Amino acid sequence: MAKPLMPKATAVWLIKNTTLTFDQISEFCGLHPLEVQGIADGEVAVGMVGLDPVTNGQLTQAEINRCEQDASARMQIAKRDIPMPATRTKGPRYTPVSKRQDKPDAITWLLRHHPELPDSQIARLIGTTKPTIQAIRDRTHWNSSNIRPKDPVLLGLCTQTDLNMAVEKARKAAARRGQGSAEGEETPESDQPAPGA
Repeated sequence: MAKPLMPKATAVWLIKNTTLTFDQISEFCGLHPLEVQGIADGEVAVGMVGLDPVTNGQLTQAEINRCEQDASARMQIAKRDIPMPATRTKGPRYTPVSKRQDKPDAITWLLRHHPELPDSQIARLIGTTKPTIQAIRDRTHWNSSNIRPKDPVLLGLCTQTDLNMAVEKARKAAARRGQGSAEGEETPESDQPAPGA
């Protein structure tokens, strides 16, 4: 279930302005019941201004009234007609100047330990370009004499989760390519052994 924006402020308002139970408020706001009780006792969220969920369109007064009448009822967040803003896709990440010199080392490590990774995935993981990857692979990189393979996770250029996902994706693609080429190739009858052999 979707949770309200600013759940503690919403809980403060619901405690002060309704007769809902702590369980109903905690369920709606996504807070622990003891935290809601702490808000009611004045131990948690001291001085926090309550946020009215009715005026900002997260709840309706009818929904609050319904749940006040039945302590076992659970509040549902109101449906919105307003279109939500589109989430931004991940763009290129900023790499600090101190870590930029580590990129060729990370690329070399990936090329050596995960040759199944295509250049596009390496470029996405490390934040580099395909020409740089090709130059390192061909040993024509301007600094190729000083490049030493180093794990990109240890260098902080990508996370272990991202690396594992990229390797898994590359292995699945390689398996599909291998399966597709195996189905397309049929062995000629002259190469097959005789039935009695």
